[in-house]
Amino acid sequence: MSANQPYGKIPEPTIRRLPFYLAHIKLVADIGQEFISSTQLAKDIGVDPSQVAKDLSYVAISGKTRVGYEVKPLIDVLENFLGFSHQHHAYLFGAGNLGAALLHDLGLSQFGLYIKAAFDPDPKVIGKEINGVPILHVDEFPKMMETSKVKIGILTVPVHKAQEVAEFAVEGGLKAIWNFTPVKIKIPSPAIVQNTSLYAHLAVMFNKLQFGD
Repeated sequence: MSANQPYGKIPEPTIRRLPFYLAHIKLVADIGQEFISSTQLAKDIGVDPSQVAKDLSYVAISGKTRVGYEVKPLIDVLENFLGFSHQHHAYLFGAGNLGAALLHDLGLSQFGLYIKAAFDPDPKVIGKEINGVPILHVDEFPKMMETSKVKIGILTVPVHKAQEVAEFAVEGGLKAIWNFTPVKIKIPSPAIVQNTSLYAHLAVMFNKLQFGD
């Protein structure tokens, strides 16, 4: 199997599908399967086989004729390409219910994301730790950034504070915001925003329940 450096920008829909491939391939590895074809992968996760082959071609992965892709090297290649095998440090803003849930989520570290500290203005939570992560007053963020190499901010603040805190985080030196609020925030380029609205997906599910898929 080869895994050459991919050329050009990878389409975002492809990047969104690759983690689904990876998760399923890991399940296949757990039961001892050594090879998987694009046809099997497509059938198992409900994607067209030609789409699977095209998606994997972007990351320059080649399989063996008639047997498909070797599972363990394929996992390594996908994890490396997606950035899951590297350590990415983040700060979390907002240690309420959703923020606390993320701090309790040990699965994030399996994908290379490590939350180093959380910031909140609420004196009831300041000074506490969740899963070993300290909760600090938000005013301490600029000082922390003086010696920090953290580039990612996770936003789980109340809706009315989302834009303000995002601007504060970027002005402090963060390069990317993972936004869990339902508000579309705007920050100056080249900083990056990745919106992950739980409520938007919830609305889609409700709609499908009512009107069908």
